[in-house]
Amino acid sequence: MKAQLRKIFSFILKPFESGTEEYEYKPLNRKILLFISFMFSGLAIIVFYLTPEDSGLDYALPVIVFSIIGIIGFVVGFLGNDRAIAKIWGSRK
Repeated sequence: MKAQLRKIFSFILKPFESGTEEYEYKPLNRKILLFISFMFSGLAIIVFYLTPEDSGLDYALPVIVFSIIGIIGFVVGFLGNDRAIAKIWGSRK
């Protein structure tokens, strides 16, 4: 199942998993990434539900941006390898 999901989301994972430079990975970084992704997704949901009905598309941009950040974080956090996590945090030796 994980291999199939990695194939589906390969367009997100490839930029983060590419490279040959050394990196420093800490297991806590993955947990922090998943927590931050959860927070961004929750923020997107809150903004979506608190948006006044007659506001038009004024609130669409924050919802879209927070959702995209949350989705990318979840994909990299759950499916990405250690290099992808280190590249998100900019960890290099």
